[in-house]
Amino acid sequence: MADIKKYTGPRTQDFIPVKEIRDGIIVLEDGSLRAVLLASAINIALKSPDEQQAMIMQFQGFLNSVEFPIQISVQSRRYDIKPYILTLERRIEQQEEELLRLQTREYIEFIKWFTDSVNIMSKKFYVVVPYTGSAFTGKKSGGGLLDAFLGGGKKKGNFREESAKFEEQRSQLEQRIAIIKSGLGQFGVRSEQLNTEQAIEVFYNMFNPGESHRNIPQIQQ
Repeated sequence: MADIKKYTGPRTQDFIPVKEIRDGIIVLEDGSLRAVLLASAINIALKSPDEQQAMIMQFQGFLNSVEFPIQISVQSRRYDIKPYILTLERRIEQQEEELLRLQTREYIEFIKWFTDSVNIMSKKFYVVVPYTGSAFTGKKSGGGLLDAFLGGGKKKGNFREESAKFEEQRSQLEQRIAIIKSGLGQFGVRSEQLNTEQAIEVFYNMFNPGESHRNIPQIQQ
């Protein structure tokens, strides 16, 4: 039997520039920070021509007022109707009238047919807010920043220093987040910063496009 050689090539993690996610803040390998905001959508096609022009001008003014780079990302995925179908099937079991059960079954079949015939897409809008500083750009030693935060081999003084620098940079990043949220709100776009769990889910869905979304972040009503 031939020996099975152990794979020594690059790992998936080598292609992901994320070092860690702490308190909703994404720390990249180069030491810079990122925050991700989930933004609501506006159907501008339903607005009058004057309203459309006003919103375009407001958006243009917002972009011109931002003094640092941002990235606007749109993720489109085929809408997963399985949870909705399961809800309808449970409702059938609760209905007492045979006519209502029959109509619900027909409605389920119609929904399945319709979604198979037409690609119904769900879209998520994200705004990535960066902050590039020098807090974590020093030479690597031991396990890096992660070990420092987890109490690894670094000295206590280094841990406090790294934590203080992180908090200083986070404060600067939060100021930028406030500017973006305020600017978006001026033309009716609501936005919320993703927490650690939500940010992890976004990255998981991004790098696993073939799977159904798990715990998709939603804008609170």
